[in-house]
Amino acid sequence: MKASQAALAETLIGDAEPLERSLVLDMGRATLAIRSNSAALLDVLGDYFAHCRSPESTADVEVLAIEREAPELGVAFLDWSREPGKTGRKDSILDVPNGRLVRKVRTGMVFLQSAARRIAAGPCLANDNQVVNFIVSQYMNHLQQSGWRICHAAALARGDRAVAIAGFSGGGKSTAMLHALEHPGSAFLTNDRLFLKREGGGVRAAGVPKQPRINPGTVLNNPRLETLIPAPRREALRALPAAELWELEEKYDVPVAAFYGPERLVAEASLAAAIILNWRRDDPGPPRIAAVDLMQRRELLPAIMKSPGPFYQHADGRFQADGEPLDEAAYLEVLAGVPVFEVSGGIDFNALVRRHLIPLLEG
Repeated sequence: MKASQAALAETLIGDAEPLERSLVLDMGRATLAIRSNSAALLDVLGDYFAHCRSPESTADVEVLAIEREAPELGVAFLDWSREPGKTGRKDSILDVPNGRLVRKVRTGMVFLQSAARRIAAGPCLANDNQVVNFIVSQYMNHLQQSGWRICHAAALARGDRAVAIAGFSGGGKSTAMLHALEHPGSAFLTNDRLFLKREGGGVRAAGVPKQPRINPGTVLNNPRLETLIPAPRREALRALPAAELWELEEKYDVPVAAFYGPERLVAEASLAAAIILNWRRDDPGPPRIAAVDLMQRRELLPAIMKSPGPFYQHADGRFQADGEPLDEAAYLEVLAGVPVFEVSGGIDFNALVRRHLIPLLEG
């Protein structure tokens, strides 16, 4: 098979006939149109992105999702390195002229990423979260190509005032964010991908419309969310030791609009502060918070910095390279003047939210 974009696109689409209707999403700074040969898939995606559906028929970006068997392309993919702390094979890639194929090792889903074509092909309905991630990646590309810096952080807002929550792997940023949403006036900005850009003398914070994906421990410790897990499974999980429950990788999506209300979602706000969770489960003391200077505490930067990943195509057409070093200076520049706090000591989400997060949000 000739490895040109056109040939690859033809192979991925096969005999599929995309439907006339599309799903249009207004994500804040860009509008995306999603087309598919599967009405069921468009319905699933429409439910997931219900809070940002748009009646507009025009869009900045089009994504085509083809429901079919996993494509067998007869090409040699190269494994993409996992993030620190992650194990096992996840993504593999093949660069083609002006484009990139990304294959999900476990599911066989294949994605064609380029400036001209954005195609997801494979058992999309069975792996709808991978299709969601691909769609969100297009908005992430748009933001980064427009000068926004990607961060590994959750964020909350109150009015136009946002607080970012970063942390090392397993630090509990999603749990802290959901605890804070229990307080009236707080709103969800983003769960795991935060974008920052200096504008108008300050720093703007933008999120992506992806629902929080949380582990069972977070669900079981939040009465509002416990119905996300079927009752028999909840009882089995409650019987696990706390340490084992903390480490368990079993993800559940939290539809924020359904559980907290559509008014508790915002796309952007001005960044007022950032906190970095550097606390420990084995510390018996209360959480402690202290202002830090990232220029002097560069070892904390990895908690904030985030690789754009294999789907990212720079504005000049170049794709992100595997293992490409992140630009510490760029992060220090965008965060210059923003108050940054380190949270150490023992883990206590209620105390963190009540004593520190909410006061920072209220200013």
